[in-house]
Amino acid sequence: MYTEILRIIEGGLNKDIKKINNYARILADKLEKDGDGKLAKLIINALDNKPSSMVSMDSLLSSPVDQESRMSIVDITMPIKNDGEVVLPPNIANKVNDYINLYSHQNELIKNGLEISNSLLLYGIPGGGKTTIAKYIAYKTGLPLITARFDAIVSSLLGNTSKNIRKIFEFADEKPCILFLDEFDAIAKARDDQYELGELKRVINSLLQNIDTFSKSNLLIAATNHPELLDKAIWRRFNTVIEVGLPNQNETERLVVNFIRGLDNDFLGDEKKLNRIIHNLEGKTPSFIKTLFNNILAQKIIRKKETLSYEDVLIEIFESNHKDFSNEELIVFLNESGISQERITQIMNISIRQVRNNLKTK
Repeated sequence: MYTEILRIIEGGLNKDIKKINNYARILADKLEKDGDGKLAKLIINALDNKPSSMVSMDSLLSSPVDQESRMSIVDITMPIKNDGEVVLPPNIANKVNDYINLYSHQNELIKNGLEISNSLLLYGIPGGGKTTIAKYIAYKTGLPLITARFDAIVSSLLGNTSKNIRKIFEFADEKPCILFLDEFDAIAKARDDQYELGELKRVINSLLQNIDTFSKSNLLIAATNHPELLDKAIWRRFNTVIEVGLPNQNETERLVVNFIRGLDNDFLGDEKKLNRIIHNLEGKTPSFIKTLFNNILAQKIIRKKETLSYEDVLIEIFESNHKDFSNEELIVFLNESGISQERITQIMNISIRQVRNNLKTK
């Protein structure tokens, strides 16, 4: 029992509520087995009356600021239901769920002598869904997401950047949460980069020290679009590393279905139309697809249209892919996508002769 008492004291000194909770429950379990059920019950009652997963809004509102600019250096968001609706490739979904399970089964792991650092590094293309994954993990664990603001962290005052990093880790250490380091390469660049200043190289050392001492009971997630820029020592600090890439056809279809769920449309029940939409979204990120459908749905509301049409989606895709285009190019695209000449005249408010002449010269 001495080990549990020592760990509880360590947790108290470090304000690590999760660690206190985990080892106090282990201690109560051992006391129960040794015949001291009364004390065991008192410990469990004390823990249950003060849930470790609850984070007071006061503690969240007193967020750290940069000394020079007085800007807040973190953004804090609470998980919401929409964060639980994600589309992930099976291999990534499995890795993410394994990571969540490490946190969910922390008590069991500790009982068996294992203390695993709950750190995750996400890397891949911009807009691929790294932030979405972080929010999904917050939703599944019920933990607030504390996102470091690197625009405010990097200070012009010598030494302040390292101080800001320490402030963020100390703030996140004090409460059950997920610390999310987005655009991680902004402060985690390789120390052998000849173009970086000496101060920024010292920032890496500060970052590594803070990662090493960060509470094992909390979650640490970092994300970058540029993994090739990261310092080699950074990679060793993360137990789980996941590459986030482009969605395949099935995942793209699931994204489309999610974005228009519950809305009247004329293409989800038409395999040929749906396949054409999916084909035109090939190579696009989840972020691109989300923005695309947000724009489409906004126009539907503004124009008071009852049904979301196949043509609406095609035109938005075409315009998103072609910043400068002619009417002739749009006519060809719509025609090749199965839209009749008569319908094109209605959509574009032009004559049938213009449509036919354009298609003849194609």
